[in-house]
Amino acid sequence: MVGMYCRHHHPDQQLGSEQLCAQCAELLVYARRRLERCVFGDAKPACAKCVVHCYSASMREQVRVVMRWAGPRMLASHPILAVRHLLAERRPVPRLPEKRRRKAGGSTPPESS
Repeated sequence: MVGMYCRHHHPDQQLGSEQLCAQCAELLVYARRRLERCVFGDAKPACAKCVVHCYSASMREQVRVVMRWAGPRMLASHPILAVRHLLAERRPVPRLPEKRRRKAGGSTPPESS
């Protein structure tokens, strides 16, 4: 999505046909680093539904702009990835891992049988 956005919005800043401009490359590196450190791991929900906002406010806004522009265009260029993304958004949001809940000061209600 970042590559699609960059090719359309920053064609004069790209060094090569497959390279991103500096701003988009920085955004992609930041997003990947945050995904690698996600407390939910493979069960990670879509960022819009996540209870833990790990992006800074400015980066979150940049990602939102990129996704709003590239999302609809994904159906034409990468239909399978687009459908998988739409399905992933419908998954239920997992509970915060126990360690993080205690660290955040939240208490877990007793489960009833």
